[in-house]
Amino acid sequence: MFHIALIIPCYNEASRFPVNRFVSFLKKKKAVSIYFVNDGSSDNTDSVLEDLRIKFPEHVSVINQEKNEGKAAAVRLGMNNALRNNKFNRFAFLDADLSTSIEECILLSKKITKEISFVFGSRIKKLDNKIQRKAHRFIIGRVIATFISKMLRLPIYDSQCGCKIFSREWTTLIFNEVFLTRWLFDVEIFYRLINHFGRTKIQTKILEVPLSAWIDSENSKVSLFYGIKVWFDLLKIYRHYK
Repeated sequence: MFHIALIIPCYNEASRFPVNRFVSFLKKKKAVSIYFVNDGSSDNTDSVLEDLRIKFPEHVSVINQEKNEGKAAAVRLGMNNALRNNKFNRFAFLDADLSTSIEECILLSKKITKEISFVFGSRIKKLDNKIQRKAHRFIIGRVIATFISKMLRLPIYDSQCGCKIFSREWTTLIFNEVFLTRWLFDVEIFYRLINHFGRTKIQTKILEVPLSAWIDSENSKVSLFYGIKVWFDLLKIYRHYK
């Protein structure tokens, strides 16, 4: 038996929050605790999350931030809260819309071993899986992901997939310091590991696993404008970590 802390950042999720899917999972009472981080929502996300916490007090925690700080800060806050509990030996984060299901995240978490410290999903479309992405997001995403792979000098297909799982040791290392950017903290995660362990070693400690299913959200929290700003954020990250 192992215990997983699952961090889910939430910002104005009330209208699309998949309550039934969370309830269905939590009724199984597996060794998983979910930390919802309400990142300064202006709708009634806080009420939706609190209702879930009341129903499943042993498995759900809700952390409310007054101001919207962005996904990076929300995930970091959730991770550092979960690290205070010594029962967790795996730490993961997922998007609130469950584009990747909790069940698949749990399956991937089983690949964390003494040898493997970091596992992340990859949205590689194959004949035997169900990956649904809007055409424009796929094209923009592939351009950015390919650039990031070249920048990191690592053969990563999908650095930005929102399903990542870490060992306790690596969680402590990765989420100790504040991130530079609100959305591109996935890239910073890889840079922090490169700078600490070196590229050769981390490639023996990381697994990128194709997801069996991933469904594009109708209401992405990332604006099209960020498709322009992302290049400035990547430059900022490169200059800081190189």
